Amino acid sequence: MAYNFDETIERRGTASAKWDAVKELFGSEDVLPLWVADMDFRVPEEVVEAIKETADHGIFGYTLRSDEYKQAVKDWMKNRHGWEIDGEWITQTPGVVNALNMAVLAYTEPGDSVIVQPPVYYPFMKAINNHGRQVVNNPLIDRGGRYEMDFDDLEAKIEDSGAKLLFLCNPQNPSGRVWTPDELKQLGDICVRHGVTVVSDEIHGDLILGDQPHTPFAGISDEFAEISVTCTAPSKTFNLAGLHTSNIIIPDEGRRKAFNVQLDKFAVGGSSPIGAAATIAAYRHGQEWLENLLDYVRDNYAFLTEFTEANIPKLKVYPLESTYLAWVDARALGLDNKALETFMAKEAKVGLNQGHIFGPGGEGFVRVNLACTRKTLEEALNRIKEAVKKHQETTA
Repeated sequence: MAYNFDETIERRGTASAKWDAVKELFGSEDVLPLWVADMDFRVPEEVVEAIKETADHGIFGYTLRSDEYKQAVKDWMKNRHGWEIDGEWITQTPGVVNALNMAVLAYTEPGDSVIVQPPVYYPFMKAINNHGRQVVNNPLIDRGGRYEMDFDDLEAKIEDSGAKLLFLCNPQNPSGRVWTPDELKQLGDICVRHGVTVVSDEIHGDLILGDQPHTPFAGISDEFAEISVTCTAPSKTFNLAGLHTSNIIIPDEGRRKAFNVQLDKFAVGGSSPIGAAATIAAYRHGQEWLENLLDYVRDNYAFLTEFTEANIPKLKVYPLESTYLAWVDARALGLDNKALETFMAKEAKVGLNQGHIFGPGGEGFVRVNLACTRKTLEEALNRIKEAVKKHQETTA
């Protein structure tokens, strides 16, 4: 089947958070949005047909997690990632961010410390601060554009803080690093030794661009499975974020019960008939679409890299092993956080995620969404090129 990722689909006027909030977020209607992790591509046709079939039934009552649903998730994890799970390990939340908050409440007490590895997905820090816990940073080490974990610092921070919870981003957002089994084993051994529960956000695990495959943290060993909460969803993979369906996989019965207590307390569990139908269809029939999507993102990444090297050499595009979100070093522009944000939104008219929101080490970076048409990406880069040219002329 042919897939046309070059097709321009008008999203303005559809209540799209990505497109219809640009004036509120960036100050002008003519800003081109390449910020939030949301694709501009039509989902697989099988997903659309499954949603239509569900809609045609005409009843949308309370919905159970069916055996078919659990089997679809199990099969995807086994076939895509080599991880065999039990359907009873799966619990559901409307999104991974909900799960982060539930995990903080389930496994820590007010005042406790939680480890994060910045620069990292900023809702990690928000989930910790939301509930009166303390963020403890175990910063990643930037080795010439490739991030690595600092294991000595990690162990020291756990010992000093007494942290019993760690948020892992696997693959890493915003850098796109795909952690190797050896790296994950080193982290896991430290956490087992100190009794630390690992919440592993693996929502980008299907979006692998390079040769290093995704390794589920809990799939490495039974010992790691016992201390893990794995956050997965079809949302990033198949552009289904608006359907609010995530699968949180918790092998250990005690941890699963503690997590579900919090879900019940806030009444955020349960299934959506539309979300369930879309998930089953995506996991059953979306493999070919996904492989074509990844090829398109790889080409967009190559275009981004070549364009910036030739036309905007002050921007350095970091290597991208996974995700459709490129991490770009803009420090050579010599702008502080606020000035860089203003420059991109007001001068270039491009809406990007600013690196500083990802915590220490993110200052001076921007995150660029590559899940858009080549035409959109080229227009955004030309806008940035012209803005940088004017900036250099006025500061010369």
